[in-house]
Amino acid sequence: MRAFVINKYAHPSQVRLTTDAPEPKPKDNEVIVDVYSAGLNFYDILQAQGKYQSQPPFPFVLGTEYAGKIAANSPIPEGCTFKHGDRVFGCHQGAYTDRMAANWKNMLPLPKNITYDQGAGLYITWPTSYEALVGRAELKAGEWILVTAAAGGVGIAAVQLAKALGANVIAAVGSSAKMDICKRQGGADFAINYTLPGWQKEILMITQGKGVNVVYDPVGMIRDCLKCIAWKGRAVVVGFAGGSIETLALNLVLLKNIAVTGIHWGAYEKNEPQRVPQVWKEILDLLQSQRVKPILYPETYTLESLAVGLRTIEERKTWGKAIVRVREDDEATIRAKL
Repeated sequence: MRAFVINKYAHPSQVRLTTDAPEPKPKDNEVIVDVYSAGLNFYDILQAQGKYQSQPPFPFVLGTEYAGKIAANSPIPEGCTFKHGDRVFGCHQGAYTDRMAANWKNMLPLPKNITYDQGAGLYITWPTSYEALVGRAELKAGEWILVTAAAGGVGIAAVQLAKALGANVIAAVGSSAKMDICKRQGGADFAINYTLPGWQKEILMITQGKGVNVVYDPVGMIRDCLKCIAWKGRAVVVGFAGGSIETLALNLVLLKNIAVTGIHWGAYEKNEPQRVPQVWKEILDLLQSQRVKPILYPETYTLESLAVGLRTIEERKTWGKAIVRVREDDEATIRAKL
């Protein structure tokens, strides 16, 4: 069995794919999943090097996001709502492999109109973006929203979700090519390049001087965005992909009467578990209605080229969600006719 096993901390480019990994042994509440696709994430690079906040004991298989099928030889724990052959997606340590043991309580049924490739990038990015917009920013139809790093995984999901909620979307990215991606694939109304000086003035022109009602920021540039936020605007701190945790001058918060809030989706299971199934129901309803769809980076990687894919993410060359295709989906044509 193939698996990307970490025996000692190293950059993924220095790790060789194991081809004789042991078969998974499920514990209580775990089922065996035949992995079809797995999501690539920047934190995988950190975890391989021992730099991430969550570090499993050696040896461990890298990767967390996955989409696959309940294996034919899997035990089915008491109370499990899945059966052999069910298509599922979820998040569990050890996704870069042919087969994995994963807790069935942390997986969801994969909609028929969603491919394994698309499903492999749903579990982290989509609920983060949805709850940021709906639960934290309380985005309303007709409002203006600025999404930074809008071509990235969480960003392009936020663009689509904001459009589905009826908002006017301005996508902020770092190149003209990514501007086109946000408009053509994400559906953004406008796109701007935030590496150019005076980009906030362009946003003020687009919004006729009023500014945006909501800022969605996974980069760490809230401070710059406050220059083009509207009166009573809401700024959501999603992350710090730019590499540094910024500080804010609170006089701007006071003078514009704005709210700055955060979204930590990973903490909902502990602090607000009743919200989790509701968020997923609303996301899956949107996906099944085809009002939104996962956007994938066109380069598809394999377990053999996994390190290349992670390097591409590290160099910020990707857009949308980059994935690893572990095995081919031989039932895709049949489902397409359903």
